Amino acid sequence: MASSHCFENPPALDPACGGGEVVDDFGGQKAYVAGSAEAKAAVVLVSDAFGFEAPKLREIADKVALDGYFVVVPDFLHGDPYEPNNPNPLQWLQSHDPEKAFEEAKPVIAALKEKGMSTIGAAGYCWGAKVVAELAKAPEIQAAVMSHPSLVTVDDIKEVRCPISVLGAEIDQFSPPELVKQFEQVLSANSAVAHFVKIFPGVTHGWAVRYSDDDEAAVKSAEEAFADMTGWFDKHLK
Repeated sequence: MASSHCFENPPALDPACGGGEVVDDFGGQKAYVAGSAEAKAAVVLVSDAFGFEAPKLREIADKVALDGYFVVVPDFLHGDPYEPNNPNPLQWLQSHDPEKAFEEAKPVIAALKEKGMSTIGAAGYCWGAKVVAELAKAPEIQAAVMSHPSLVTVDDIKEVRCPISVLGAEIDQFSPPELVKQFEQVLSANSAVAHFVKIFPGVTHGWAVRYSDDDEAAVKSAEEAFADMTGWFDKHLK
């Protein structure tokens, strides 16, 4: 069960936002794409429950693209992001299974490989982190980043097969620091998998992708999370 934190601070969605473009079919999914198709490394960004039209998510995609990656943000929610006034959040979650999105991600990754991408990473926020966890357990990607993950279990982490970074929040009902530290213990016991685990002080679930530009501390924490993510990808994808 996801905590209420998953649905706090909803963004104002904008289908036209971002410096990239929306394509109707990328590996079978509608997607926002950014960056040069000549890039040799790609990053798949998997949204939180609010979907791929969130301006801050697309801003992150654009910034990752500027770092030399081709970036794809698939619409794994199929035009049905969580709405803040939804009276049945659990019903919404049941109808948007991350396991299904994981299966849908495979053709997206195949399409990237067909375009000549030699290394592929994936980063997920909240709901999207579960999708990334599944990708990290399969031989689908070369690096993974999970920010304020939801639905991810210790058993998931035990099966991770690629370098993984976990960025957690100090204040998070669903992935509290205690759970993130368990993730770190599991990863530390597996010398075959490179890992980086960090708990950001004073921030709440969603801080990396849902924050106010007027909150200086929040902006700083989000920028730090972005730097950690791109640093991880630069280390393992380039």
